[in-house]
This record gives sequence, C-alpha cells and structure tokens, in this order.
Amino acid sequence: MALEVSHVVGGYSQIPVLKDISFDVKDGELVGLIGLNGAGKSTTINHVIGLLTPHKGKITLNGVTIDQDSQAYKQQIAYIPETPVLYQELTLREHLEMTMMAYDLDQQVAWKTAHGLLKTFRLDNKLDWFPANFSKGMKQKVMIVCAFLTQANLFIIDEPFLGLDPLAVNDLLHLIESRKQQGASILMSTHVLDTAQRYCDRFVLLHDGQVKTEGTLSELQAALPEAGESLNDIYLSMTKVDRS
Repeated sequence: MALEVSHVVGGYSQIPVLKDISFDVKDGELVGLIGLNGAGKSTTINHVIGLLTPHKGKITLNGVTIDQDSQAYKQQIAYIPETPVLYQELTLREHLEMTMMAYDLDQQVAWKTAHGLLKTFRLDNKLDWFPANFSKGMKQKVMIVCAFLTQANLFIIDEPFLGLDPLAVNDLLHLIESRKQQGASILMSTHVLDTAQRYCDRFVLLHDGQVKTEGTLSELQAALPEAGESLNDIYLSMTKVDRS
C-alpha cells in the first residue's frame, strides 16, 4: 500500500502551490519526483512529511493519515533534506543515539547497522566530531546514515546528490537499491535526470504545481512519442509545450 497522495491542494498560504495532485509510491518501489525549480517538489515533500497541512485532499501512509495517528505516521518516514540539518552542539555519535531513541530502535541492533553505514560513508573515525568540523558533503553523509539507520517504510530523499563525491553517490544508490529490495518505498526528488532514469522504477513529473504525467520510462515514451527517448528529453519537451 505504502504512500498515497490523493487530490492534494496546498501550499504556504491561501494561494495553492499544489493544484489537485495525486500519485502513489508502492512497496519496494523507487519513484522519481521530477520538476523545474518552483514546480512544487519541495512543497509536495513538506506535505508528505507533515510540515504542511493540505487545504484539500488526503495523504495516507500504509492506511494511516497524520491526523489519525501522528506518531505512527511519522515513525514510518525517514527524510533526507536537500540542505543538511544538524544540531551544532551534538557530536555524530549523539546524532545517531538521538535517531535511535526517536525511532525506538534496539540499541544493540541499531549500532551494528550504524557501524556498517559509517564505514561505507567513511565516517567511522569521526563519531566524536561536531557538525562544525564537517564539510557540506560530510554533513549530507551524516543525514544519510541517520536516515538509513532506521527501518522506515518510506524514505523521502530530496536532491540527494548535491555535495556528494562520486564514490558517495555510488554508495547511496547501492543503499537505496538494497532497501528497495527489502520492501521499502522511496520517493526521490532530483534534477539529475540521467541518474533518475537509470535507477527509478516510475516518475512523477510536476510542472506548475500539477502532475503533468506519470509512469515508467516506457509509458512516458509511449505517451509522448515525439518528445525523445530520454527522461531529460521528455521533461524538456513537456515544459516547452506548456510554455507555447
């Protein structure tokens, strides 16, 4: 069942940014949320994670809405924001411990997972470092480790490749594939369309706060045969048509 966004109208004021959008992310599926700046990607994500309340419509995660049970809803989600958000007074170790407590994880099991992730992202000798010691890319890796430390049903990843070196990008993609194979649902917003084309199962193309089209790459190619073969070509063609 996973995530279902149904006829959502919403935004930051009474003027809606999102205009009756609907899409879903199934279990074991990676869905790419694609769109230009201002298309509504971040607004969509903020509604899904509960920072914004829809004016209309409903968002359901495995049969639960945030209004029905806020804790049960939010504990199913792990979120990696575009800009890392860390507590300056907490070390990396303390960030991990806080994540374990927030998600009510078994400490022994969670630390075993954490050590593997720390080694993968080359942070295993930095447990006592504070955020001020980290580069932007390292801060992004901390967010990745904290998110994948959990056993979330839904991972929401916003522009994950910004600031990451090529090795870290490859490690993240392998990690996403592994969690997907374990049945997790993943919604990923990105401008890196060639990478999205290779790894995403389906795509939701947003433009001007609306879902212009969605589906697998082959379904998008069939729906827009004149656009071209690549995801980049299809999206550029769609936005050109909208502007004409």
